[in-house]
Amino acid sequence: MKSWRRFLWPISGLLLVLGLSGCDVNRIPTLDEQTKAAWAQVENQYQRRADLIPNLVATVKGYASHERETLQAVTEARAKVGSMRLDAAALSDPAQMKAFEQAQGQLSGALQRLMVVAEKYPDLKANQNFLSLQAQLEGTENRISVARRDYIAAVQAFNTEIRTFPGLIWHKVLYSELAPKENYEATKPGAEQAPEVNF
Repeated sequence: MKSWRRFLWPISGLLLVLGLSGCDVNRIPTLDEQTKAAWAQVENQYQRRADLIPNLVATVKGYASHERETLQAVTEARAKVGSMRLDAAALSDPAQMKAFEQAQGQLSGALQRLMVVAEKYPDLKANQNFLSLQAQLEGTENRISVARRDYIAAVQAFNTEIRTFPGLIWHKVLYSELAPKENYEATKPGAEQAPEVNF
């Protein structure tokens, strides 16, 4: 009888581990890691854009040297974005997320003004370097949009899991240190309104 009891605890422990693994106890950390990976991809695309900007500015500078104010705005916005970093812990801080996205929005606005300046210079519009950089920048903006979409989906999955059963229980019992993640919000003024097109 005593030998049977000796095996009871290890067997109970094994059954508990198997039972917990079947209850999605690991789903919360998995979703947390997916959220971090999705945000890393957003930052990766922002970095790609920041790396393209000096080449774009240098190309435009050669043609539009007197458009100093616009070029300076792009350079300053890029420097501001370059000095801001968000680590995984900041994904739960609304203030840090908002500041980061505002800086990115300022950079987007400065780049749009730069493209308007480029329209004034026919020689610049025909320059192969400029066209190549412009195409890369447009592609990067699209990649940023896709990366943001993926981040939003990852945040939604994580936040839903920690607020619904059984994830709610696992969150309170095992993963209470993981706060809900902040979602991406458009910070550009007027982003919620469609632009007017006049012919």
